[in-house]
Amino acid sequence: MAINIFILFLSRNNHVKNEYMKTCKIVNLSKHPLPEYATSLSAGMDLRANLEEEIELMPMARAIVPTGLFIELSAGFEAQIRPRSGLAAKFGVTVLNTPGTIDADYRGEVKVILINLSDKSFVIKDGERIAQMVIATCEQIRWESVEQLSDTERGEGGFGHSGVK
Repeated sequence: MAINIFILFLSRNNHVKNEYMKTCKIVNLSKHPLPEYATSLSAGMDLRANLEEEIELMPMARAIVPTGLFIELSAGFEAQIRPRSGLAAKFGVTVLNTPGTIDADYRGEVKVILINLSDKSFVIKDGERIAQMVIATCEQIRWESVEQLSDTERGEGGFGHSGVK
């Protein structure tokens, strides 16, 4: 039986870090620090707007917000861009294509599509935390064409078939 031993240490900001974390290449052309996990158990890292001038996001409008970051993921990984709950709950601002996917072979700038679902304008400022990035494993599949699928208890039930209580 194999036993995995993990060495943990405290980083500068006193968050527990796993010495055996995967590494990812990143080019930071922004004016801001690299994304980092807020706590030792955070799933996502905050992304910051990298702006020359503020963006006023009117109600029901959307904007593509640059981050100044370029990443190189290993095969079998993706970056998921997700909303920040505080922006969504307090201001109605969220990521439009949630989750946005950054494929392992993409080398362009990481940008975030934000939409303002509120009835008030929202100003995005340089350096503001606008989204979360979660690095996740993903697999590619090969389709097997068949005439019929196996039966399950759920069957074709969907879109609320299990009720609300």
